[in-house]
Amino acid sequence: MNTYLRRLRVSAVAAAFCLSAAIPGLALAEPMRIAFGDIATVESVHLLAAIERAKEQGVDVQVTFLKSEDIAAQAVVSGQADIGIGGPYSLLQKVKAPIRIFMQLSKLQFYPVVNTEFYKEWKDLDGQEIAVHSRGSGTEAIMRLMADKNGIKYSNISYVPGAEVRTGALLQGNVKATIVDSSGKRVLEKEAPGKFGFLPLGEVSATDEALFANTDYLSKNQKDVAILVESILTTWREVAADPKAAVALREKYKLLPDATPDMVADIEPYFSEAASTLPLNGGGEDAARDDFDFYTVSGALEGKSADLKVEDFWDLTALNAALAKVGTK
Repeated sequence: MNTYLRRLRVSAVAAAFCLSAAIPGLALAEPMRIAFGDIATVESVHLLAAIERAKEQGVDVQVTFLKSEDIAAQAVVSGQADIGIGGPYSLLQKVKAPIRIFMQLSKLQFYPVVNTEFYKEWKDLDGQEIAVHSRGSGTEAIMRLMADKNGIKYSNISYVPGAEVRTGALLQGNVKATIVDSSGKRVLEKEAPGKFGFLPLGEVSATDEALFANTDYLSKNQKDVAILVESILTTWREVAADPKAAVALREKYKLLPDATPDMVADIEPYFSEAASTLPLNGGGEDAARDDFDFYTVSGALEGKSADLKVEDFWDLTALNAALAKVGTK
């Protein structure tokens, strides 16, 4: 009897599998594969929490952390990932890949920094090597823009993904000039006061990181993408209103389990400082226009900013659908 029942259960499972394969409506949903061109740190805890919230609404999200934004973008272009995180403007224009940005995640907030034993100001970097996050990233755009403004030329640009990695390289003496985020700035000031100098940057308004995807994926998965966008908007607004919320979200979803006490202690200060960089409406057309102005000046985009069309770089369908639910702010 037991053998008979086991065979019956196996037959039922096999029949269900065949039925789901034969009837598209019953087919198992494919996961939403997100390629993140960085490592998970306290800076991404709010995004990780938003992804958990999307999962709670039925979206099967799988995140893969990669070495750089370049690799993440390549994963989306090749179909190995559905959604990428980064700043793909150069890719969109030069490769003309069927990719569109659908949400701005953060605005640029970085600090060019030098080891004052070697350099004091921008002109000292003429003919010297610098390090940035990745090719085509906002960090590279800033450093290229500042080189142009200060009439200098770097001897080489090294690509070192991760602001915390570049911060560590500065402290170890492996890098003498780079660009870090607010967390890195605080670490440098605490660990080596007076050793590093932060160069003047001026006002910069442009996308640091955005969500982008293949246009075919966006059209076929509008509901799931809109849920993801809604989850991010809700989380961004919560964290911007109270940076302590980021700490609570980490605890609720058990995020970054390997984080050290120092890293956990840095969450609230980081989001207190980064709150102004969180776009509470997902960026949209206004962000695209700001990006056109910034990235054409910095050289990441070619042509005149006024001639660039939003629809050639952005798909606002999911963002507009999410804003219709949570409201503009």
